[in-house]
Amino acid sequence: MTALLQLDQVQSFYGAAHILHGLGLQVNAGERVALIGRNGVGKTTVVNTILGLAQMRGGSIQFGGVPITRPRPYIAAQHGIVVVPQGRRIVANLTVEENLHLGAATGRKGPWTVPEIYKLFPILQERAHTPGTALSGGQQQMLAVGRALMANPSLILLDEPTEGLAPVIVDQLADIFNKVADQGTALLLIEQNLSLVVRVAHRYLAMSKGSVVAEGQVVNAPEGIKDIEEHVVV
Repeated sequence: MTALLQLDQVQSFYGAAHILHGLGLQVNAGERVALIGRNGVGKTTVVNTILGLAQMRGGSIQFGGVPITRPRPYIAAQHGIVVVPQGRRIVANLTVEENLHLGAATGRKGPWTVPEIYKLFPILQERAHTPGTALSGGQQQMLAVGRALMANPSLILLDEPTEGLAPVIVDQLADIFNKVADQGTALLLIEQNLSLVVRVAHRYLAMSKGSVVAEGQVVNAPEGIKDIEEHVVV
């Protein structure tokens, strides 16, 4: 099976700061993978390296088996890999619906259209003509997910999607992520909320000091959280 995303021995930098040290990971079609670890271990740098926002000076990246020598956000999107970024990054001067249409800029065909997004997130339809940044934090996160789905991706990278959100919103997002995955979209969930991880992911990769130090299957049970917690504090 050809991986949707594969990183091998990646060395990544911000200027002179060496962040990723020989990192490797792989996500296959339809997989639900969690990337976990404490703040500062390099989780977001993985996303930034895939997008070309951090400089890769060693190792390799492949999108769908295609080697990518100079990663860029548009290259990832063209290969069906999109990001729901940390902090959501809703465009301030656009309405909810206009923000959604931004996600379709790559022109990839698929099942996700504005009406389908509204079925998934009815609140977005109710507020379709509201400025995107006027939404609550949870609603903005729904908009960010909807915008990513509009690209009809094969893989969504979710970078700390529950940061700063109330538990009831986290519960809603867990249900949404599972619905999206059930329809065949692979997920790479970068998250510290382990209760979300065990509800969504099937496999986890634990990071420490810029590399993956442990991996395993996720068990959706209290003992599953305990198992993962042992690796988060590495």
